[in-house]
Amino acid sequence: MADNAPMDVAELLESASLLVPEATATGNDLTVADIWDHLAHDEWETALNLLEELGDAGPLPLEFWERLAEAAGQLRLARSEAWCHWRCSEIRNGLVRADLTLSPAGETRRTTPIPGAGVLRPMWDIGHLSPTGGRSVSIAALWVENLPALEPGGRATVRLVPLTPAHWTHLRPGQRITLDEDRTVGGTAVVLEVRPPSGAGGG
Repeated sequence: MADNAPMDVAELLESASLLVPEATATGNDLTVADIWDHLAHDEWETALNLLEELGDAGPLPLEFWERLAEAAGQLRLARSEAWCHWRCSEIRNGLVRADLTLSPAGETRRTTPIPGAGVLRPMWDIGHLSPTGGRSVSIAALWVENLPALEPGGRATVRLVPLTPAHWTHLRPGQRITLDEDRTVGGTAVVLEVRPPSGAGGG
């Protein structure tokens, strides 16, 4: 392969797998060795899904998720591609996981579900005040774990990627924050986990 030539799916998945420590395993005890078996049989989508699972077993570098995103794009797996790009954003900007309960329909202007795949970038009241002493909100993109969307009144674990990471460094597990839409409280969340940005190298 010539220098700087684009990689195909197999090369992307193989190179991504080389970035995973050998001891890393999924919740089902699957390891990189199992993934190589799928790669040997040209089972690209299965290999991609397993590599995504390995990414949840421990921090991996930005390059790992970039290669998976490119492979998912070539395989036309839109949600997997969006998820891998999302994980890149978590490495660059940090992550806040929270238990979010949306306000019921009728209590806010929202009557439709919140899309789950990271397309919404709502405002959040995370405790900051404006120079005049009023509430100051911060923006973070939202991904709903394990659901395609979250209905009004629903509850789910969500992942937040801050637009301005420095605004979010004071948060700690157990703190309450609110999702603000159209000057009304769209939901209340309890912080579960806070991860700072990891930088371009990840890990």
